[in-house]
Amino acid sequence: MVWGSVHTRPAPTRPDGLRYAAAHLAALRAAAALLAARARPAPTRRNRITSVWVLLAAVAPELDEWAAYFAAGAGKRAAAEAGIPRVVTAREADDLLRAAEEFVTVVETALGLAHQPALDGLQQPLRLGGPDVTPRSGAAAA
Repeated sequence: MVWGSVHTRPAPTRPDGLRYAAAHLAALRAAAALLAARARPAPTRRNRITSVWVLLAAVAPELDEWAAYFAAGAGKRAAAEAGIPRVVTAREADDLLRAAEEFVTVVETALGLAHQPALDGLQQPLRLGGPDVTPRSGAAAA
């Protein structure tokens, strides 16, 4: 690869940026679920682009503070996804993760869904049959 060419590799997104982006997208999906359940299409001009957060504030006014909070972080999420270094700190990622978890719970309640809390201590997905699986006490060794 030649430096300075059009085909340079994008910078990898840092872990804090990935956590920030994932939390923001979780909140975005929750907002979309609420909009799908409550919004009723109105005859308007179709070529006007509207943010999910703007729609959420209109459809669920009780969530307008949440909508403003997540709308304010949309640009930072895009920058983190683009791999811009140091755009998100670990603290910002942690704060957004907590906010997104709370928001998802609020949306679940608004939709009448049962909330399933995350399992404490579960840091990564379980891999069944992988080398990191430890046998239970009393289990026969193969």
